[in-house]
Amino acid sequence: MIGNRITYRTADGVRVPGTWRHAFIRNGDYFLTDLFIYADGLIDCWGLVTLEEFEENLRCGRVATELPDGARVSAHELAVWRFGEPRTWLTPELLLAEVRDTIDKLNGRRDSTDRCLAAVDAFLADRTEENRTAARAAYLAIPETQRHYALGDMDRKDWPLQVLVTGPGEHLDGTPPGEPVTREEYDDAIAYFEERAKWIAERPARVPADGPATPIAPAIHLYQRHSREPSDDPGTKALRNDFPAPVLVDGVTYPCVGHVYWALSTTDPAARAAIRDANTVYAARDRAADAPRRGWDQARNAVMTALLRAKYTQHPALARILLVTHDATLVYDDFDSGYWGDDGGRGRNWTGRLLELGRSGLRAERAGITLPEPGTAAV
Repeated sequence: MIGNRITYRTADGVRVPGTWRHAFIRNGDYFLTDLFIYADGLIDCWGLVTLEEFEENLRCGRVATELPDGARVSAHELAVWRFGEPRTWLTPELLLAEVRDTIDKLNGRRDSTDRCLAAVDAFLADRTEENRTAARAAYLAIPETQRHYALGDMDRKDWPLQVLVTGPGEHLDGTPPGEPVTREEYDDAIAYFEERAKWIAERPARVPADGPATPIAPAIHLYQRHSREPSDDPGTKALRNDFPAPVLVDGVTYPCVGHVYWALSTTDPAARAAIRDANTVYAARDRAADAPRRGWDQARNAVMTALLRAKYTQHPALARILLVTHDATLVYDDFDSGYWGDDGGRGRNWTGRLLELGRSGLRAERAGITLPEPGTAAV
């Protein structure tokens, strides 16, 4: 595949996934631009075209792979220069092959590298010359610019693959002339692929030393509700910042996290008292909005982190509810804030993220892990 860059276009209301790479267009002068490749086989490079039309643009040089010395080139609104001793690794055939591979990958199909590795597996299972010939042909079908990365081994590149499909005493087609493959090199390649096969077989069950990268528990949606009274069995409603769980901060008790959050946003003691006494978090928010504010947007994450810690430290029963969520992603509704809430996937979900961080802190405490205090260093 040309790259790991992800993009899409919308066609008839459907998102069509794609990726892109840089390319040169020749339109009198040369222009550096982006070449977009989409899963439905359309390519956008100064216009949306089919694969066949793109191939014609390559053949006629409109999509340029030959870069003449001294030719004038422009990157729109960035720079203008002339080519000086340009070197390019692409030909029309190579770029077209890369684009075809990319379309296969975007559709979840095997590309030329996948087909080569499947042919290698077939050879290793039945080591006939017929199977080696098939693997060799599959290797040479990989675009030359992509062969080095076929094994995903940045140390040895594709050398074991070259040796395996060539065989001892032979020269591989398409490579610079040199000494034939030795028996020792061939045996080393066989050992490499046998070890690689074991690693691939074990990979699904392998757990990273630092634990899994993604949650094991399913995500939990913390829907916005209008809680008024405590409950003996609140469930995940207790994780809401407007849930009536009094929080003691600086000697003052507030009805819930939401109240104290808004109270701390102002420097006016009278406004703080009014916010504390508001009937709802929404009323507390409105009173805070009318009060003198401090540099809140730069400090609010630290404040909320401390308030959540206070809530779950002061209410062990609520801490147990948070811990029961295991490692689930916590999706937090906040109709009033795309910063604190998820907002249907458009918001930043900072409340959910800080709840997950607080949950991790609770687990660390229960595991007996001593966390350093701010401003101190571990010895």
